[in-house]
Amino acid sequence: MPSLFDPLQVGKLHLPNRIVMAPLTRNRAPEAIPTPMMAEYYAQRASAGLLITEATAITAEGQGYADVPGLYGTEQLDGWKAVTAAVHERQGRIVVQLWHVGRVSHVDLQPDGQLPVAPSAIAAHTKTYVIKDGAGKFVPTSEPRALDATELPRIVHDYRHAARHAMSTCGFDGVEVHGANGYLLDQFLKTSSNKRSDDYGGTIENRARLLLEVMRAVVGEVGGGRTGVRLSPVTPANDVQDDDPQRLFEYVVRELAPLGLAYLHIIEGATGGPREIPDRPFDYKALRDAYRSAGGKGAWMVNNGYDKAMAEQALASGAADLVAFGKPFISNPDLVERLRRGAALNEWDKTTFYGGGAKGYIDYPALEAA
Repeated sequence: MPSLFDPLQVGKLHLPNRIVMAPLTRNRAPEAIPTPMMAEYYAQRASAGLLITEATAITAEGQGYADVPGLYGTEQLDGWKAVTAAVHERQGRIVVQLWHVGRVSHVDLQPDGQLPVAPSAIAAHTKTYVIKDGAGKFVPTSEPRALDATELPRIVHDYRHAARHAMSTCGFDGVEVHGANGYLLDQFLKTSSNKRSDDYGGTIENRARLLLEVMRAVVGEVGGGRTGVRLSPVTPANDVQDDDPQRLFEYVVRELAPLGLAYLHIIEGATGGPREIPDRPFDYKALRDAYRSAGGKGAWMVNNGYDKAMAEQALASGAADLVAFGKPFISNPDLVERLRRGAALNEWDKTTFYGGGAKGYIDYPALEAA
C-alpha cells in the first residue's frame, strides 16, 4: 500500500513524498510584492513533497485582498524569483497558484477604483480584506460589472502570460490554475453567479468554457506535465453554488482528461469547513472515475481537514495519490517530519493568519534533529 512518505512522479515533477502544502493566503506581500520573509517562510517548508503558493493574482484587476502577491510586475517577478531560489536551495519543489478573484474584490483594490469584474453583475455576499489608515479590516465586496464576451480572450491571455513568466522568469516548477472557492473561473462555472445568455452562460458546456479555454492556453504555454488545477465542486465559499454540481464537474474533469495535467486538486466539502454538506451531497469517487474513464492520468490530490490517519486511508483505498494539508503547515514548518515520527503538532495562532510580520509566520519551532 502506498504511504504518505513514498515518492511519486507527478507529471514532470518527481516528488519525494505525497504530502502537499496547500495554498494559504497570509497577506504579507505589501504592494503585491513577495518579500525576503516570504522566501524564508516557503523555504522552511520545503520538505513537503510539493509546495503550492498562496493564491497569486495574474493581473492588477485580479487582486481581491490587500497585501496578497501578484505575478504581473517586474518587482513581483523578482520577489518570486528569490522565493523559488530559496526553496530550490533546500531541494524543494514549488508551483504557483494563478488567481483572478473576479467579483470578490473591492473598488479600493482595483486599478483606478474601477468595479471588479464577474460573469454577471451580481455582488458576492462575502467580505474581503483592505487596509485603511494603516490598519487591516474586512469589508463587504463591491458590486461587480459583467465582463463583455469580447474581454474574455484578454482574461485567457492574462493566465497564459502569467504562466509563462512563472516558469521562465520566476523559476517555478509548475503552475496551478485556481478554479475553486468562488473566484472568477468558479463564478463562471456555477449557476448562482453566472446568469449569462451568451456562449459563456446557460448550459454546462458554456459555463465551463472559460475554465477550459484557460487550461488549454496554460498547458499550451508550459505543458500539461507542469500544470495543475484546483476545483471545489460544492464549497459555499464566497457565495457560490450550482444547481447540479455532480453533472457539471464530471463534465469538467472529462474535458480536462486529454490535457495531460500533472494533477487535479479537489476540495472535498466546504473549504476550511465540513467535509459533508447536507444539502449539497457529492460523489467524489464518481468524479474521479469520470476523469479516469476519460483517459485522465494526472495525480488525484485531495484536500480539506485531513490528518495523518485519514490521509493514509485515502492513499490505501485509491481515493487519492496526494494529500494537501493547510493550517497544520502554518504552525509546523517541519510537518512532514512530525507526521513521519508521530510527533505532536504545534498549535497555530489564528490572530496571525492574515497580515503582520514574522510572528506567527516564520517563528514556529521545528523538532530537534533525530
